[in-house]
Amino acid sequence: MSSATLLKSLFDYKAWANQELFGSVATVDESAHPAERHAAIRLLNHMYVVDCIFFANLRQERHAYTATNTPETPLLNELLQAVTAMDAQFSHFLANTNAQALEERISFTFTDGDSGRMSGEEMLMHVIAHGTYHRGAVGRILAQLSIAPPRDLYTKFLHASEPERRSKGT
Repeated sequence: MSSATLLKSLFDYKAWANQELFGSVATVDESAHPAERHAAIRLLNHMYVVDCIFFANLRQERHAYTATNTPETPLLNELLQAVTAMDAQFSHFLANTNAQALEERISFTFTDGDSGRMSGEEMLMHVIAHGTYHRGAVGRILAQLSIAPPRDLYTKFLHASEPERRSKGT
């Protein structure tokens, strides 16, 4: 499997996991657990902002972010729409970028003003790892509220999206 194929699969998984998690966060009763719901949305928004920052870095474009979260907290459904659109942009980017371009190192500036230099592959893996980490933190918030968090597993995604993988010999 090529790194480009693996990255495409990982970003499909990321989009699937985001949808699952947003669905679970939507079940948190805002009147009974306002602090927990707010914390979960702040984490989801942070994930989105970092996605936006690194997507701009990948494309060697400027972004408007001066921090890795926004001062305001978006509504959950508005954030879901933005995250879904960003996930689609990553998918489109991967479908239209060759392996050689992903190996190229790109210089950029972090929101704290420090310089950075990473390959496209490294940036994409950062986005995957970062999102997985924070989805786990949101899952922990849900578990503390006795809401079963989604099973955010790459293997679950693979078997759900390709059921034939459950058969021996395929």
